[in-house]
Amino acid sequence: MIFHICELSNVFMSPLQFFKCLSDDTRLKSLMLIAESGELCVCDLMEALNLEQPKISRHLAELRKCELLRDERRGKWVYYRLHPELPEWANKVIRESSQHNKSYFEEALSRLKTSKISPSSCC
Repeated sequence: MIFHICELSNVFMSPLQFFKCLSDDTRLKSLMLIAESGELCVCDLMEALNLEQPKISRHLAELRKCELLRDERRGKWVYYRLHPELPEWANKVIRESSQHNKSYFEEALSRLKTSKISPSSCC
C-alpha cells in the first residue's frame, strides 16, 4: 500500500509537510546521501542502502511528490538531486542535518563510495 504523504507547490512548503516527507528512515537516508553526493541514481541508492529497486523507487517517488527531489532520465537510468526550488530553510535543514549527522548514514555512505570505485557499478 502506498501512502502519498504530501504534494507541495513550488510556492509554499510548511514545516509539517516537510518533516512528514522525511519521517521514514529510507527517505531520510536517501535524501541525505543525495545532498552529500549532489546527485545519485536508483542503483547507487540500492547499493548504499542495501535495498531492492522497487522499495528505493517507491521512496524516491514520494520525495519527488513532496518536491524535495528532481529527477532526470539519462538513457535507462534516472538520476535524482535536491529540488532546485526548495525553500532556503528546507535546503539548509537538509544540508546541515547531513553535515552534522554523518554517523546516521555513515555505513550507507561507505557502501556508496565503495560501489562508485567498483567497475561493476550499474551507472
